[in-house]
Amino acid sequence: MGQLSFFSAQIDQPAYEDLSGLLAAHGQAVRSDGGTRISVVVAQRWRADALVEEMSATGVDAEVVISDEGNPIARTQPCHDLDDLHRRWSSGAVKAMPSGWVPSPRALRLWTLAAGERDGDRFMLGLDSHAPDTHPALATALMRVGVAPTLVGRGLSHALRIAGKRRLGHLLEYIGDPPAVPDAAVHWPHVDGL
Repeated sequence: MGQLSFFSAQIDQPAYEDLSGLLAAHGQAVRSDGGTRISVVVAQRWRADALVEEMSATGVDAEVVISDEGNPIARTQPCHDLDDLHRRWSSGAVKAMPSGWVPSPRALRLWTLAAGERDGDRFMLGLDSHAPDTHPALATALMRVGVAPTLVGRGLSHALRIAGKRRLGHLLEYIGDPPAVPDAAVHWPHVDGL
């Protein structure tokens, strides 16, 4: 891979706002008296472990738990520091992307960890099937960072497809290397020759 951009997730300072990448995917923010909890159910344990590490880097306590269905869940502890993020990503009881949102490199990395999947020579960033109104806005948000996706899917499976060496290379500059665990690299974006 070429030299990483200075905006890369690997050198960007962690912040609560990074957790917005989980909300761009299928993550949920739930507000209670104890504060806001952000959680995301993932398909593989390595994803949950990597997400908890990234969440913890922002300064919130996080853990992996297992759902009743046996799926790993990466989640923060309830925290009032996340209340503003919940407010900005909610419209009543519905998830809504904030107007003009631009994903930081670390937010894009969390989105990739939670819902990214290699698809041959393309890459898919999963979307929340329960928040279809966010899909076009999230495609626009990716365009703002120079990664022009195509919205694909139907039914309960929607994603933003990223294709082409230049776009994939730019995505990799943003999100950095995969976590150093055996299963991560096969799911991470890849560009031949980089």
